[in-house]
Amino acid sequence: MVTATLTLDNPVFRTFIGYAALVLLKTCLMSIFTSIHRMKRKVFINEEDAKSLGGKIDVKISTHPYVERIRRCHLNDLENVLPFVLLGLLYVAIGPSQGIAILHFRIFTISRFLHTFVYLGAVPQPARALCFLVGFLVNISMAINVILVSTF
Repeated sequence: MVTATLTLDNPVFRTFIGYAALVLLKTCLMSIFTSIHRMKRKVFINEEDAKSLGGKIDVKISTHPYVERIRRCHLNDLENVLPFVLLGLLYVAIGPSQGIAILHFRIFTISRFLHTFVYLGAVPQPARALCFLVGFLVNISMAINVILVSTF
């Protein structure tokens, strides 16, 4: 008998969609955070954005170190959260142990939130590298588990 794994009746899938939604929401909010800091610091990369202030402020197209830090943090989320979501779906589909699967999802989510706080807070290395590595290893672990049960 084949059991449906990508359904809300599956506690592993139900847990996964919660954690996936958290990290995806965090990734989406990084765009807003970038915009807020661009406006606060009057740092725009497009002329039309600078002109939209009604011409009252003479704003040069430029960058700002903190705005760029936010952008790099956001890019890092895109490079790690999207693979987590895709690999997580494949992982759930292979029917992993509930406890181990939930541990994967929790560790990844915590590592990504810590990565953001460490990155934006400019905490000295190796803090950011360790946060990144933990999340990366979760993705690798899920990928290996999926590959091991696959047929080619």
